[in-house]
Amino acid sequence: MKKLVIIMLLAAFVCTATAQKNAQGAAKRAVQFTVLQWNIWQEGTLIPGGFEAIVGELQNLQPDFVTLSEVRNYNDVDFTHRLCQALKEKGLTYYSFRSKDSGLLSKHPIIDWRPIFPENRDHGSIYKLVAKVQGVEVAVYTGHLDYLDCAYYNVRGYDGNTFKETTKPESIDEVLRLNDLSWRDNAVQIFLNEAGHDIAAGRCVVFGGDFNEPSHLDWIHATANLYDHNGMAIPWTVSTMLQRAGFKDSYRVLYPNPVTHPGFTYPCFNIAAEISKLTWAPKADERERIDLIYYKGRGMEVDKAQIFGPNVCVCRSQPAQDKWDDPILLPKGGTWPTDHRGLLVKFIVK
Repeated sequence: MKKLVIIMLLAAFVCTATAQKNAQGAAKRAVQFTVLQWNIWQEGTLIPGGFEAIVGELQNLQPDFVTLSEVRNYNDVDFTHRLCQALKEKGLTYYSFRSKDSGLLSKHPIIDWRPIFPENRDHGSIYKLVAKVQGVEVAVYTGHLDYLDCAYYNVRGYDGNTFKETTKPESIDEVLRLNDLSWRDNAVQIFLNEAGHDIAAGRCVVFGGDFNEPSHLDWIHATANLYDHNGMAIPWTVSTMLQRAGFKDSYRVLYPNPVTHPGFTYPCFNIAAEISKLTWAPKADERERIDLIYYKGRGMEVDKAQIFGPNVCVCRSQPAQDKWDDPILLPKGGTWPTDHRGLLVKFIVK
C-alpha cells in the first residue's frame, strides 16, 4: 500500500512538473510587440522644439513599430530617415523608407515595403512594411486617410470641407452620403485587397492610422446625446468595412464601452499652441477617437492599449480635462509636439 501511495505521489509530481514546463514553454513561444499610432502634426513643426520632442518620446517608449501621420518631407528632407538618424544618436536602431503623408518605423529589419494608396491631391495615403518579430511575419500598415468630406463635422454644424458653420443633416442617410464623398472608403478597400494576401500567407496584420472618421462602435445609442452627436447612432463606413472583413479595433477589444472609455485622440490640448489652431469647430464638442489600430491574424491578442498624450482635450474652444476611465499614458517630456493623442498597443501572438 505504501509503495502504491509513493508511486501515485511521484506520478502527480511528474505531471505537475511537466505541466509547468509546458506552460513555461508556451509563454516563451508567445511573441510580443508594440505598435504606436501617432499623428505628429506637420512633423512637429508647429510647436517649438517639436521634432526633438518626437524623438524624446520615441526614445522613452521604444515601440516595435510606429505608424505616423502627417509626414511632409519639408525641403525634400526624408523625414523618417531623419527620425531614424536622430534615434540612432540616442543608441536606438530603427528602419524605415521614404514615404509621403504617412510613414512607418520598425525596430526590426524590413523584409518588404510598398505604397498601397499613394498620396494624391491630399486625399490620404496608406503604406505597408513586412518584418519578422521572433520568427513571426508581421505586415504593418500606416494610414492617414482623407480629411475632406469629414461628415462628423457636419453633424456638429460645420461643413466637412470648408469647416464653416452650416445646417446640420437631418438623417443618418444624409450624413453617410456626405461622408462617402471622401476617398477614405476607397483607400480602405484597397487596403483590404492587399491585406487579404498577407492573411493568406499566414502573416499577422496591423493597420494603424489617423482615419479622419469616427468608429461605429463609438456612435451608438448610449452616446447619441453626448459630444454633440445630435441624437444620432451612425454606422460609419470605414469602421464597418473593417469589422465586416474580420479586423478588430484594438482599443475597443479591451474597452468596449464608449461611455466610460471614449478614448478621444483629437483635438488634444497643447499649451504651446493657440487654441484657435487646435479646433476646426470652435463652438462644438468635436472630441473624437480617430487614431486607431486594427488587427487580424491567427493567434493575435491585445494585451494592453493606452491613449498616449496629455489628459486634456479641446471642447468648444476651451481645455477640457479628461473625466473618464481611459488608460492615459502621459508624455515624459515637457513639450507635446502635436494636436493629436497617440495610441500605444501591445500585441501577443500565441
